[in-house]
Amino acid sequence: MRAWWVGEPGPIASMPLEWGERPDPAPGPGELLVGVHVCGVCRTDLHLAEGDLKPRQPNVIPGHEVVGTVLEVGDGCTRFRPGDRVGVAWLGKSCGTCRYCFRGDENLCISPTFTGWDQDGGYAERLTVAEDFAYAIPAVFTDEQAAPLLCSGIIGYHALQRAAVPDGGRLGIYGFGGSAHLTAQIARHQGASVYVMTRSEAARALARELGAIFVGGPYDTPPDALDSAILFAPVGDLVPPALQALDRGGTLAVAGIHLSDIPALNYQRDLFNERRLLSVTANTRKDGEQFLALAATIPLEPTTTIYPFEAADQALADLDGDRVTGSAVLDMSR
Repeated sequence: MRAWWVGEPGPIASMPLEWGERPDPAPGPGELLVGVHVCGVCRTDLHLAEGDLKPRQPNVIPGHEVVGTVLEVGDGCTRFRPGDRVGVAWLGKSCGTCRYCFRGDENLCISPTFTGWDQDGGYAERLTVAEDFAYAIPAVFTDEQAAPLLCSGIIGYHALQRAAVPDGGRLGIYGFGGSAHLTAQIARHQGASVYVMTRSEAARALARELGAIFVGGPYDTPPDALDSAILFAPVGDLVPPALQALDRGGTLAVAGIHLSDIPALNYQRDLFNERRLLSVTANTRKDGEQFLALAATIPLEPTTTIYPFEAADQALADLDGDRVTGSAVLDMSR
């Protein structure tokens, strides 16, 4: 099969992704073999390629926003059949026995497996996935629309829960890429007012189109004190201004798996009056199922830019250069 993999991690300009042929995978017990239709391009893939996240296996194939068709099922599979459309997301497996899994927090599992990091992902024509961690895709979404839902959407949904926006509250969003533009739609659907701070003018235009009541630069101060905020940009320098923009008792949730160093915080200015700073770690399958059901009900309208499969390296370079509005998606048929 054709695939991209991370050879020697480095700056995206050094072309750390390699292109070529890899052996077709085979499903083991409890696994599905999926023929990939499309795969979303996530900023986590960029962190992996550049070495911010150290690859957990040599020549790992990135990609964890996969939509495809079940080609084969392994022994013991009962949820899906060949021909079914499925989605493959970031959380590839959890142990199911640690105290975090036992209490329902499998996103905090002590020995998880992640798609496109621990195991080969969707920058390939085929991949395998544990059946219990595959998702049924709502029929209302095309493959292209569904791809970014499988990480950007689910993580944004989980981050929104962590941010604890009160009913009718004011939500600040820092960075407005693939995840943020979906989260903004959910927040507005739930009655929140959305304030967007981001550097890309194209992203600002999309934020206005999606109903943000304030749109400014990443370090601009919103005109109203925020009840909650989510930091999607992987920029630690934005943590202090985001905290300062919060009202008393407000919450800032940091949604990325990687963040540059946070400057020293001033307790009185940044944290006093019960402001909270929280991280977001992956998601549970329950989060994914709840989000996909909600996304179909709204329904969400993902903004996507399609790239041919052979242009995965260009898609990552464009993502790094803020040249992607919404979400980038690789189409295996192009």
